[in-house]
Amino acid sequence: MHFESPIKRRHSRQIMVGNVPVGGGAPISIQSMTNTETCDVDATVAQIRAIADAGADIVRVSIPSMDAAEAFKKIREAVSTPLVADIHFDYKIALKVAEYGVDCLRINPGNIGNKDRVRAVVDCARDKNIPIRIGVNAGSLEKDLQKKYGEPTPDALVESAFRQIQYFDELDFHEYKLSLKASDIFMTVEAYRKIASQIDNPLHLGITEAGGLRSGTVKSSIGLGLLLMDGIGDTLRVSLAADPVQEVKVGWDMLRSLKLRNRGINFIACPSCSRQNFDVIKTMNELEERLEDITIPMDVAVIGCVVNGPGEAKEADIGLAGGTPNNLIYQDGKPSSKTKNETLVDDLENMIRKKALLKEQELANIIVKN
Repeated sequence: MHFESPIKRRHSRQIMVGNVPVGGGAPISIQSMTNTETCDVDATVAQIRAIADAGADIVRVSIPSMDAAEAFKKIREAVSTPLVADIHFDYKIALKVAEYGVDCLRINPGNIGNKDRVRAVVDCARDKNIPIRIGVNAGSLEKDLQKKYGEPTPDALVESAFRQIQYFDELDFHEYKLSLKASDIFMTVEAYRKIASQIDNPLHLGITEAGGLRSGTVKSSIGLGLLLMDGIGDTLRVSLAADPVQEVKVGWDMLRSLKLRNRGINFIACPSCSRQNFDVIKTMNELEERLEDITIPMDVAVIGCVVNGPGEAKEADIGLAGGTPNNLIYQDGKPSSKTKNETLVDDLENMIRKKALLKEQELANIIVKN
């Protein structure tokens, strides 16, 4: 079904994180974060590459010490993916990784220190043309704001952010994006909505500490989905207690579902029932595993019976409708061939790969002509 997204995105100014534009109408970028020991350079480099291969535009790396900053130098030399350095407490670490070619600095106003320390980071960022992310978290608000509000609230998050915004404006530094994260959906959504109407800087979305793979995916999808539907958000990270690659996959699923970006195969699959003529769940598991490497956007329908199968298949690039004695494969909305249960996964995979290759060639021809 080829409908355009009705979402009207919030206008924001644009910054550059390495070669990735953030804001200003650019595609919403997807981020994740390494969870390896940063001083283990080989493991961290391998994870960054895996995250990037999964489709991340930007990767964040925690730099908790000067030893980690020295390791970052080697990491930076080994990968081309834009990297954000996550800095807490010690502003001197930010100055060090700036020397080593970081693409963005993430600092937390709740723990980075006094204005002089923030100014030192800002001056360095300006000198080296590095953007900054102001990361406000409900779990690490300034002590006076904790006392003022009694507990984290949307207004507390916004006030914390505006303290840094005001100081950055005083320093005439505008190359920054903001995040206002909480583990509570309602607090996060309200905070983003409040600040989105008052500034034009890019916003980085996330529900912090969302949970494990299943619960965190649900919580993040609800919270980020509400904001994305409002047109709010220029870049996002799905925070999961899981393999960071899974964060990227969930992020892509969100943007694909809202028709904000498209990458890889969009599977339309029935939940299966007693009418199915083949094992839909097993088929889907095999197809998803086999076809993870395909990045060209495609719609593939896998429907177990003839109730909705033909209709869904006609709207997809490739479609499979269960039938007796054989299942029917559709291509570009038209019946193409029949397949038996024993060979349907192999048959579908071959057809999908051929279609993906054809689409890539067509796209390459369009690029050459333009």
